[in-house]
Amino acid sequence: MTMRHARVVVIGGGIVGCSALWHLARKGWRDLLLLERDELTAGSTWHAAGNCPNFSGSWALLHLQSYSTRLYRELAALTGSAINYHVTGSIRLAQGRARLEEYRHLATVANQLDLGFEVLGPAEMKARYPHLETAGLEGGLWDPADGDIDPSQATQAFAAGARALGATILRQCPVTAMRRSGGGWRLTTPQGVIEAEIVVNAAGYRAGEVAALVGQRLPVVSLQHQYLVTEGLPELAGSGPKLPLLRDPDDSYYLRQERDGLLLGPYEKERAVAVWDQGIPADFVAALFPDDLERLERYIELAVGRVPLLGRGGVKRVVNGPIPYTPDGNPLIGPAFQPGLDLKGLFLCCAFSFGVVQGGGAGKAIADWIVEGEPEWDLWALDPRRFTGHCDAAYTRAKALEVYENEYAVGFPNQEWPAGRPAKTTPLTAILAGEGAVFGARNGWERALWFKPPGFAGDPQARTFHRPVWFEAVAADCRAVREGCGLVEIPGFSRFRVTGPGAAAHLDRLLASRLPPVGQVRLAYGLTAKGGVLVETTVVRLAEAEFLLASAAAAEWHDWQWLTSDLPPGVAVEGVTEMQDTLALSGPDARTVLERACGQAVTLPWRHATWIEIAGQRVLLLRFGYTGELGYELHLEPRHTPAVYAALRAAGARPVGNHALDSLRLEKGYPAWKSELEIKVSALSSGLERFLDWNKDFVGRAALLAERAQGSRLTLALLALDPGTAEALPLAPVWRGGRRVGQVTSGAFGHWVGRSLALAYLEPGEALVGARLEVSVLGERRGALVVPRPLHDPENRRMRGL
Repeated sequence: MTMRHARVVVIGGGIVGCSALWHLARKGWRDLLLLERDELTAGSTWHAAGNCPNFSGSWALLHLQSYSTRLYRELAALTGSAINYHVTGSIRLAQGRARLEEYRHLATVANQLDLGFEVLGPAEMKARYPHLETAGLEGGLWDPADGDIDPSQATQAFAAGARALGATILRQCPVTAMRRSGGGWRLTTPQGVIEAEIVVNAAGYRAGEVAALVGQRLPVVSLQHQYLVTEGLPELAGSGPKLPLLRDPDDSYYLRQERDGLLLGPYEKERAVAVWDQGIPADFVAALFPDDLERLERYIELAVGRVPLLGRGGVKRVVNGPIPYTPDGNPLIGPAFQPGLDLKGLFLCCAFSFGVVQGGGAGKAIADWIVEGEPEWDLWALDPRRFTGHCDAAYTRAKALEVYENEYAVGFPNQEWPAGRPAKTTPLTAILAGEGAVFGARNGWERALWFKPPGFAGDPQARTFHRPVWFEAVAADCRAVREGCGLVEIPGFSRFRVTGPGAAAHLDRLLASRLPPVGQVRLAYGLTAKGGVLVETTVVRLAEAEFLLASAAAAEWHDWQWLTSDLPPGVAVEGVTEMQDTLALSGPDARTVLERACGQAVTLPWRHATWIEIAGQRVLLLRFGYTGELGYELHLEPRHTPAVYAALRAAGARPVGNHALDSLRLEKGYPAWKSELEIKVSALSSGLERFLDWNKDFVGRAALLAERAQGSRLTLALLALDPGTAEALPLAPVWRGGRRVGQVTSGAFGHWVGRSLALAYLEPGEALVGARLEVSVLGERRGALVVPRPLHDPENRRMRGL
């Protein structure tokens, strides 16, 4: 059997895999190889509709898609390959006020990338799409760079461009085995054995099969997606410009011109069909499922009512093909990880539900990650490590169907979706439900968000951009914390026990912060080489060689990989997330409540840790908190949580929800991981300088010293908005006059200070306390004042119990 070597092997010859190959070659890497089990485009690419929208509520996807649409305009010239790419613009219809509010917000977001979005009235839409019936429409959103591309031609262009730069593509070459070998990977194929330094799994709906070769399970399921193409219509014959692409999210379909006919693609709201999460037939190659037009009848009728022209053409063909979906509908882009497996050097770039429009940007992102060590944009929303152990086949299928059926749902803030829940609970969950708790899922863990007051009979969901039904309930929770003693369960903190004679040295190398002495607690940060914030974690030093780390629930596999990717001898890292629960006690009466519950004086200083006993149970007590009040965290075995909770309640604590924590943290101006703290914003811009140990050579130190000398380009600031009925949403622009000077990262109402608050990154000269600015709230500018950060108790006297 022949043997060959490759620096990078890309598995999968769809648009994403070929894009990744081309982008790697464009970066100057050589010895690149792509393996395709059948023929290029034979998976989902060949039958895709080829639509290319920029629209997204995700900053990561907006970057990814807008990069693609700009690239596709130049791709033919860059690769010497002909491509049919029609930039027609598109109109998204809005049948209700909430939909139009979403458009107004997202237009201000998209236009920060110079995308030219416009909110249109019915008459303007009619002028741009003469066949449109506008009855019942509030307005719409115009995306001038939307359009459609031939997916096969785009893929072949990437392939031709990659070959011209020296890359090799092998067709009819499935990977039949893969294992770690000498620090890299050994792949077995019918055409020989390949030794590779890096492997990219870009195998589309077969990505799970490739992952299974190394024991990894991907949270991916394939769903059927149908679209139909009509026969030619006289009204569309001729050489005139194509109609804009039309989407009616409220009726759940897209409609575009295809030659001289129309192409209609619905997303069925109740009748989505999942076909595979494993066991894909080996001979399913460039194949389709049988037509099932009955599932589409309702949507055809709705579309004909909106565009009567559609009803004048017979059906020419129906396409019903598989599309991969993850539990949140977003792809998997980034390093592969699964506890217990050695996957170093394996990257994922797969599971694209909208692979054509995302393929160009995805190829760039994975090439950046491999070559530069990080992507140009923070891609946490697409990172494979956002899905952890609870995402089994049943959960993945339930969530994927939910996403598909709600593909066009309005993106309300704080909305919680029900499918696949509950995935993770604690013994306290049922008790809190009995007290009226309304829950949300965080990395699968059910957390009480707020408590329904007696007699509450409304819809507990927050399907609004304005003040939600739980506004007053959260206000009461905040008052309880600021005036008395609030008690909140926070299950699912990502926890790791790091032990061994080399534990301190290992953590000291990873962290830019100073490690705490034995018996103390520190908030610590791990940075990227460029000084961005990679990790935020609470470090508890239980002994000289024993540490407990706790970070955000969503960060579990991300931080696990960070801790273990270069683990030296003499260090052990154990994931203990499910072995512990957390109760947080906060407020001026917190010490009194704690002393009543444990029956002894509590004199624990700020940022210290000790063991105490409550209700006969041993509890790790941290003098630490996130609300800006005198606070404690109680870490304990989940089976003991109900007894300890009952003792604290009997001692005078009031249950509060996690929504209150968001309000309270903004009053203190505390940043949150992946809201304010992310890899593309430096630790200095984030205001973390006091947490850094400048006396050691930490990762990112050189970059931050250079930034110190040159000045930061951004500063995190706290804004108090003028009165209104809605809070600022993440990604909203901040203005001074006609100039954009920043972007909002978090918004919430500060119930104690009585102001709508927002954290935002601003140009340093605009972040002066007392400066008057404006923030776009649902597309309308609202006055805002830069206020001190923290706004509540700026000297931290209450937090320190002074």
